[in-house]
Amino acid sequence: MIKVLDKSLLDSILDRPDAPRIIAQASDVLSKERKKRQKFYREVTENDKTEFIQGQIVIHSPVKKVHNDVTGLLYRLLSLYVSQHKLGYVGYEKIMISLSRNDYEPDLCFFNKEKAESFTQGQVLFPAPDFVVEVLSKSTESNDRGIKLEDYQAHEVAEYWIIDPDKKMLEQYRPDAKGIYQLILKASQGNVDCQPVAGFAIEIEAIFDEEKNLDALKQMLNNT
Repeated sequence: MIKVLDKSLLDSILDRPDAPRIIAQASDVLSKERKKRQKFYREVTENDKTEFIQGQIVIHSPVKKVHNDVTGLLYRLLSLYVSQHKLGYVGYEKIMISLSRNDYEPDLCFFNKEKAESFTQGQVLFPAPDFVVEVLSKSTESNDRGIKLEDYQAHEVAEYWIIDPDKKMLEQYRPDAKGIYQLILKASQGNVDCQPVAGFAIEIEAIFDEEKNLDALKQMLNNT
């Protein structure tokens, strides 16, 4: 569910004498955009790493090894923990989430049990997750820190991690009482917990280091 439009933004439009013309023009643009989006749905294939953002089709280039390694290490921990505790569903790489205007394929995302129980085997478009992870690359950083952060916030994604694989740095965002994302952690060491995935807490270094990742896996398995 998307949050109600910021009242100050709405008021700034309605206070203008040409508000009807502005709204009509916006409606026309969005109508054309919806048609383009439907064409995108018809043509995109499961082999593509493609997103639909603000009316534009964004085709992603292959990722560097370090990007793939970090995504894989975190997925290994998160998917095992979620499966162990039957908490929901973890999407990886090609899961397309369809928000009110845009479609994204985040590097990792988690859906709680209630949402996951409604998913079908043939499903290709998914609702807003409860937790999203984006691993930065030069070509995606502006969107990951810009429109995606704003969109995940607007659709009440309960937690958002941005991971820089080169700097080995994790940024953790959670909404405040007004629903605005706040940076609550930026670190390359220490522990991090994920509120939407109840009880999931790991060493940050386990996202970047194979040996520490294996140690964390062993600890999870020993706790079963």
